[in-house]
Amino acid sequence: MYKLLPKTHANSSKFPASECKSSTTIPLEFLCEAVFAGDGFWGLEAAFGRVDGVVKTATGYCGGTLKKPSYKEVCEGRTGHTEAVKVMYDKRKISYKSLCDVFWEAHDPTNKEFLNFGVSTHHRSAIFYMNEEQRKQAQESKVRRQMKLNRRIVTKIIALDSEFFMGENQHQKYYLQKSYRVCESLSLRSTEQFVESNVACKLNGILGMEVRELIDELTMFLEIHEVSDQTKLACGEIIEDLRRNDAENAKIL
Repeated sequence: MYKLLPKTHANSSKFPASECKSSTTIPLEFLCEAVFAGDGFWGLEAAFGRVDGVVKTATGYCGGTLKKPSYKEVCEGRTGHTEAVKVMYDKRKISYKSLCDVFWEAHDPTNKEFLNFGVSTHHRSAIFYMNEEQRKQAQESKVRRQMKLNRRIVTKIIALDSEFFMGENQHQKYYLQKSYRVCESLSLRSTEQFVESNVACKLNGILGMEVRELIDELTMFLEIHEVSDQTKLACGEIIEDLRRNDAENAKIL
């Protein structure tokens, strides 16, 4: 795992203050936030990260009572928190309704294990709404999704009336951090930099995909985004390694 520097303002409930500096091309009135919980936060963060219109993502803990909980404390199930993902998005490019659709696809909302939240698991399926409009859209989205399934959705739609606490270093952009050379090329050295980087957000989403999709999406990413030569080289090596492994696996089959 890539080595990050310690957090400078640990467990902040908001995106870092420097967030807005990297989003100057997007007027603040078009930036919105949403919070979702769907099983573990690594996969959910990646799912949102690769969506066009999503600007930033952060993993963390939501819904509990303890101030600044650690991952260990949350896993022990005594704080009332669950693993969650905060998403910053440009509402001109993607709607809250569409984010809900991504949420349903990213996990199994009918998993009965989520009903044991607080008893035998700290994982749950939940949409934490920030205002009445989000509550209404989340509920309508849940109804639409339920009509497509033959099992009952156990997802809770809950008011975000508690703080969202940022997760520890190793839980931010998990799939990106596994690629040391790409991380080095981005010169991201702190949790805050990982959280506020749009490029890190997108690359983490892509690197969390299945191999063949990953190859196509990463190739496309390099074609349409301006990144450093070092990043291009590191990503190109990933693509070549995956293609080589894919070809070797195909021969075996």
